[in-house]
Amino acid sequence: MPSRYLSFRCSVPWLILLLQALLLLRSFLGFPGVSDTYSSFNSYPEFQDVNHMVIFGFGFFLMVLRRYGFSSTGFNFLLVVLGVQCSVLAEDLLVFLRGHQNAVGLESLAKAFVSVTAVVISTGAVLGRANPVQLIVMTLVELIFFYVSRYINETFLEVPECLTGMHVFLFGAYFGLALASRCPEPPPGLDKHRSTPRSELFSVLGTVFVWVFWPSFNSILPSFKMQAVLNTYLALAVSAVAAFMLSALTSKDGKFRMAQIRSAVLAGGVTISYTAQHIHHPWIAMILGLLGSVITILGAHCVQRCFNPALKLQDTSGVHFTFGLPAVLGAVAAVVLRVVEGGIDTRWNELSRLGYDAFVYIGAFCQTICTALITGLITGLILNIKLLKAVHVSKYFDDQFYWEFPHLSVGF
Repeated sequence: MPSRYLSFRCSVPWLILLLQALLLLRSFLGFPGVSDTYSSFNSYPEFQDVNHMVIFGFGFFLMVLRRYGFSSTGFNFLLVVLGVQCSVLAEDLLVFLRGHQNAVGLESLAKAFVSVTAVVISTGAVLGRANPVQLIVMTLVELIFFYVSRYINETFLEVPECLTGMHVFLFGAYFGLALASRCPEPPPGLDKHRSTPRSELFSVLGTVFVWVFWPSFNSILPSFKMQAVLNTYLALAVSAVAAFMLSALTSKDGKFRMAQIRSAVLAGGVTISYTAQHIHHPWIAMILGLLGSVITILGAHCVQRCFNPALKLQDTSGVHFTFGLPAVLGAVAAVVLRVVEGGIDTRWNELSRLGYDAFVYIGAFCQTICTALITGLITGLILNIKLLKAVHVSKYFDDQFYWEFPHLSVGF
């Protein structure tokens, strides 16, 4: 048995046990002024949908590699259940820092599930190239920095909480890209990062689950839930139709490409996430869904052929054009809609306030993406230290390095 396998067996269980013990102790002690009683929250169906989306949907969505199916679903589940506990404590810490009162309940847990989505997205960028110890450390560090970014946006820029929560796509994508740039490149002859029809089928199954439950994700934090649900569904529907259309138009033989469709059908949900509760006309949501699908498919061509080779960046699951670019489009759309709708209802003497709001939205967007890139690079340097036992490049994208198989299989 390889010595590296023995070292993982000796480190991963004890690291998980230590973290769980610390989380339990911190939860028992609590924060001053933060209640430890359960609160009422009438959105259990939305919470259940988000739970399915993050664990089941994204777990299968990441099963795109032909020999990394066990790790894609298994590690995703481990990181989510650990990350949610960390996020709940971080939510209590934010409440404590603001001097508010809070109670333990589904509302706090729902916010934690939304926040941990950043970790799931970032995992897709380094999928197959990070071991469990590195992924656990990445989860803890990323959640800390994400909550720092949220605290800055909510406290100093006074951005609404529901909007800062939706920065999760922007933060997760660019944190993961910055982190992936610090990972060693796989050897040229290694072909285990390819997909097969079976792995693509499982990934599409996860995509369908994410697509179905996305309206609940976008509506779990806003106040106007039904409006957010309707706008999100319209944007997702248009982006799905546009994905099939653009896939056939951009391919050489006029056939559909599953990899493109798998990414583009979700673009509408990401793009509309910032403005789902504020849009009052269905055609605006539909246009945002269309633009999200266009920027995803066109971005996939430009990013994969120009951007990634120039920076020597391997984005395993394509999180840049699946989540990053649509999130940028959504953030820009939020600023434009705020200016347009505010300008119609604002008097001339109140235009300065409108300009200030637009400036704040832009500042929150820039702060989030800059924090994600800088902290992602720092985390990448941390994960490369010898203590975390980086995987050799020849062992990339392989389940057999971490999982026990009843028999050795050629591929998954």
